Amino acid sequence: MLELELTGIAHGGDALGRHEGRVIFVPYGIPDEKVRVEITEDRGRWARARLVEVLRPSPHRTEPPCPYFGICGGCQWQHMDYEAQLVYKRVIVGEQLHHLGGLQEATVEPTLASPDVWRYRNHAQFTPGPDGRLGFKAARSKRVVPITTCLLLHPLLADLFSALDLALPELERLSLRAGVRTGETMLIFETVNDEPPGIEVDMPVSCVLLLKDGTPVNLVGRNYLVEVLDGRQFRVSAPSFFQVNTAQAEQLVKTVAAFLQLTGHEVLLDAYCGVGTFALSLASQAGQVIGVEENPYAIADARLNAQGLFNVKFIEGQVEDILPNLDLAVDAAVLDPPRQGCRPEALQALIDLRPERIAYVSCDPATLARDARKLSDAGYRLVRVQPVDMFPQTYHIETASLWVRPSLRPRARQSLTPTPTGG
Repeated sequence: MLELELTGIAHGGDALGRHEGRVIFVPYGIPDEKVRVEITEDRGRWARARLVEVLRPSPHRTEPPCPYFGICGGCQWQHMDYEAQLVYKRVIVGEQLHHLGGLQEATVEPTLASPDVWRYRNHAQFTPGPDGRLGFKAARSKRVVPITTCLLLHPLLADLFSALDLALPELERLSLRAGVRTGETMLIFETVNDEPPGIEVDMPVSCVLLLKDGTPVNLVGRNYLVEVLDGRQFRVSAPSFFQVNTAQAEQLVKTVAAFLQLTGHEVLLDAYCGVGTFALSLASQAGQVIGVEENPYAIADARLNAQGLFNVKFIEGQVEDILPNLDLAVDAAVLDPPRQGCRPEALQALIDLRPERIAYVSCDPATLARDARKLSDAGYRLVRVQPVDMFPQTYHIETASLWVRPSLRPRARQSLTPTPTGG
């Protein structure tokens, strides 16, 4: 047992203190608290501990409303008030950029709050436990914690989850998705050996079997749903990515638009474009837009979503393969890579295109910091970083960062041939 003064917060959500020169990570602690802990994992230079008692609580400590908090691994920060969560997310982004990226002068803006701090998720994945009951993985464990309710689920998903009556021994994973602006819902089944489940439904919901190769198979209804962002409809297929917080997705698009300051004449690149969220939202502000995405279902969604826009073209393929062969002068770019960040070849290919402004959207401050170092070394200047709280009650952080290239040289601009379907 140790008594610690907690002095900071780490990427991953743990509070931290020091004992005899080594760092101790304490889940469910809050900076400025005095706590009693028990070491559970000793790694020599650092250790992880279990919080046993809070001897001096932070004024930001609150009572978690969820009965599964501390057992289920889905949330890490229900024990602190929301204002503190916003502050610590800003702190974590700054520390990652400073320590991992070497960017000491990075300006990190205050985190943009989510209008809904509960019941905001339009997408959730459940895993069946040994007894078949659905739940989430425990923190740092493969053990499934069965649940009967989740306070983060949008009401459409909460109602759908409560209506489920499952007896599917072959089920490996079940995803629930909703278009919160349209009311559409979808169940996505993943099973052992891709065997379709026998299902009966008595409510308006689409049911899809997602094969191990990513192919969606219709069981009931359609293999996609429709969501609305800022007045524009987006078709989202079962294998396609879409932000889990619809209101904050709109905030993210507005932030990127403010960063890029498009005037209606630029060639805009949207790398890792998914279903076209940024490309199509910004198309009216650019001269021409190119979206690149390797997921064939997402790119098909993007092309359908682009119908009626004549200045948009989508290209299927990996970013690192497409960009070196893109015979086009790019003025501005949006990057929205997966959690692992950009592959080195993809980032270098973007740098070689020399866009004047880059908006880098990231859901992981550590990989953002790694890629930020490369952008900085290539001569790009980090102007500002805007955290957007896409995931209240968790340590996960979405950010948009603005990069500009100084010493601009005039370049000849080439044109894409517009297509009436955006394809």
